[in-house]
Amino acid sequence: MFYHRLFEIDPTTRKLFRATDMVAQRKKLLQTLAFAIGGLDNLDALVSKVEDLGRRHAGYGVTDAQYDSVGAALLWTLEQGLGPTWTPPVAAAWSEVYRLLSGIMRNAAARAQRLQNVWPAPLDVFV
Repeated sequence: MFYHRLFEIDPTTRKLFRATDMVAQRKKLLQTLAFAIGGLDNLDALVSKVEDLGRRHAGYGVTDAQYDSVGAALLWTLEQGLGPTWTPPVAAAWSEVYRLLSGIMRNAAARAQRLQNVWPAPLDVFV
């Protein structure tokens, strides 16, 4: 449901997954969400992992605009899945969590890109 919506919202994201096992990718997404939610009580440990994730996504070619598309698809998917329990406070909480995590990822990706401009190397070196 999530990836279908993502590709519908932003067709440019489809190319990022052209060689991806989507069954495995869905599992990774669920594991990442579970890890992130579980880590909200220990932000220091969570930030380090999310920064690594942001640097890896930079290496995949994820653009800043695509983070917005992912956020929209994620919130839509959660709304569909939660039905009547998707209330304004729940929507606000999920929006804030996504804003926080995607901001960390974006910043880490931007730092990796700047570093690569100074010292060209594959982005996975910075992970």
